[in-house]
Amino acid sequence: MNTAIRLIAGTAHPALAAAIAAELALPLTRCTIERFPDGEVAIQVHESVRGMTVCLIQPTGPPVNDHLIELLALADACRRDAATRIVAVTPYLGYTRADKRAGRRTPITASMVAQVMQAVGIEHVITLDLHAEQIEGFFQAPVDNLSAVAVLAEALRPQLPRETVVISPDAGRVRMATAYAQRLRAPLAVLHKQRVSGTETHVTHVVGDVAGRPCLLVDDMIATGGTLADGAAALRRAGAREPIIAAATHGLLLPGARERLAEAGIERLVVTDSLPINGTAPPAISVVSVAPLLAEAIRRCLGASATPT
Repeated sequence: MNTAIRLIAGTAHPALAAAIAAELALPLTRCTIERFPDGEVAIQVHESVRGMTVCLIQPTGPPVNDHLIELLALADACRRDAATRIVAVTPYLGYTRADKRAGRRTPITASMVAQVMQAVGIEHVITLDLHAEQIEGFFQAPVDNLSAVAVLAEALRPQLPRETVVISPDAGRVRMATAYAQRLRAPLAVLHKQRVSGTETHVTHVVGDVAGRPCLLVDDMIATGGTLADGAAALRRAGAREPIIAAATHGLLLPGARERLAEAGIERLVVTDSLPINGTAPPAISVVSVAPLLAEAIRRCLGASATPT
């Protein structure tokens, strides 16, 4: 095994970190991550990283702030131990929806997070389906923004009825939906939204033919489930038939999301393991692992040094 590489996992997703380590045939470096009674994080890396390349495996999903601080503290610990290079493997990167100002005297939080990550010594970021691709521009460091479309499409193929239409939930996801449609050799339709308030949108009509056809709703993330539930209702009004299936890279599935999707009649969800999936409530969920994809990105990022010797 090449001892010039260190893989370190935060507490956000130990199972994914273990799967990536297994793909690379490298061990996870021993470290302790604890919380003080007031919630502050305490970290100690138990093996030297001096002169080594360190990959920190830590999606910054809920609780976003806790997991982000863990990532920053791990990077700072490795920098202070003279690691040669620090790579953040963050398949889900929080705050990526805040890519522009929402009004006067509001922050661009995605830019702030990028600056802070680089300030603590992170020199390369490997992530998955950023909510807004332009966020790469907030980093001076290289960003590998991978896509999970290929692995999700392969998992979806045997589950989809004939004549399925791929549905983009809005104009912003047309590029992703087109990639699904091309891989699945399926037609594409787009939901047109109108903003009702600063936090609420409503689907006004469907652009494309869905009458009498099953539908696959795709998105980069499922948080509250509201977008997909509203989309499913609009598709039924347009004459779509069952089943309506949903797929997304990141299954945040916040409290109430599964119930909302079940009430909307979405029969199945297909998501990746970029975030841990908890609970057993309907609808049925298929989880596709992105560990091989992320491991291959680490190999390519680090070159032959990531391969055991």
